[in-house]
Amino acid sequence: MQRNDGRGPDEIRSIDFELNVAPHASGSVLVSMGQTRVICGVTIEEVVPRWMKEQGVTGGWLTAEYSMLPYSTQTRKPRDAAKGRLDGRSVEIQRLIGRSLRAVIDLEKLGPRTIWVDCDVLQADGGTRTTAITGASLALAIACRKLVREKKLDAPPMQKLLAAVSAGILNGQAVLDLNYEEDKLVSVDFNLVATEDGEFVEVQGSGEEATFSGSQLDEMLGLARKGIAALIGAQRAVLARIMVSPPEV
Repeated sequence: MQRNDGRGPDEIRSIDFELNVAPHASGSVLVSMGQTRVICGVTIEEVVPRWMKEQGVTGGWLTAEYSMLPYSTQTRKPRDAAKGRLDGRSVEIQRLIGRSLRAVIDLEKLGPRTIWVDCDVLQADGGTRTTAITGASLALAIACRKLVREKKLDAPPMQKLLAAVSAGILNGQAVLDLNYEEDKLVSVDFNLVATEDGEFVEVQGSGEEATFSGSQLDEMLGLARKGIAALIGAQRAVLARIMVSPPEV
């Protein structure tokens, strides 16, 4: 099966990470998956949310925010601030990003700090949520190691890398890493978030006015796991290049 961008069914788009795009952040990455580009920045504050103090919760916290810049799509997308509220999709995605990253960080080891992860979509061509998670994982790894270099912690609180990728059923066949045109055409939409040792953080799958079989689910899952392995490999290569040891499994 030849896809509209020339990829095979089991191929991810080209992946690229540009580091330090936001110098004031503790870790920042401009991640590109094909034509989808997301800026992921991590800021660490030496305070915890008020609810943690009120409830006597120890350790730290991690939270995420997600937005699509007005010019990220073909027609201008109004800012949420201009509408006076976040749209439901943005809320869903930023909660997904936060849940995913909290699954791989030891909040007790983090101590009384708050990690803010901001993901801003610069250009959207499908898979913005999965691309944001993949880029945020690398930005978080860099930021956590900065805490150690600054002697604020003895060891990085991030325990594992993680990544996310989409899959779907297109013309009856399972395909990996959907671009925008494919995302409009698939009968099934599937997203997987998983860690570097293959453990699942979140699995999302739904039919688009269609149903799917167990064997199709297995196909998409297999493709997604292959894609995540490739993305983790790309993250590790960046960490090795900047002479930062990757998180230990």
